[in-house]
Amino acid sequence: MTAQVPVAEGLFTWPSEEPQLIGAKCPDCGVTTFPRQATCPRCPSERMDEMLLPRRGTLWTFTTQDFLPKNPPYAGTESAEAFEPYGVGYVELPGEVKVETRLTTADVESLQIGMDMELVIVPFRRSDAGEEVLTFAFRPVA
Repeated sequence: MTAQVPVAEGLFTWPSEEPQLIGAKCPDCGVTTFPRQATCPRCPSERMDEMLLPRRGTLWTFTTQDFLPKNPPYAGTESAEAFEPYGVGYVELPGEVKVETRLTTADVESLQIGMDMELVIVPFRRSDAGEEVLTFAFRPVA
């Protein structure tokens, strides 16, 4: 079996049967962030408490990525010819945090603002060492 690694440490729980995004909450003003931050973006607090975010939310807005993004910052390894479009959106999670995310579909006919979405872990690319690099995405709830 090929080794699997997260695209970045500290973004989501892995391995996990029910993975969750790792965010942070300010104990002073209550703002929630993803990804987690060391200091609060809203108030002068220099403390943020790590928290696991809900697995489900609602699609706040979306679009499709129809061409190969520039590398960097995009870390994919496919060529322009092999690139497959994908959905991108913001999913609003309970607790007033919107997560910018890849969506599991680029079919705009199957997406609707306000629909229920859930977190999944999906393959992203292969590392130089041959590991399967995983990232998070949201899919419509069946």
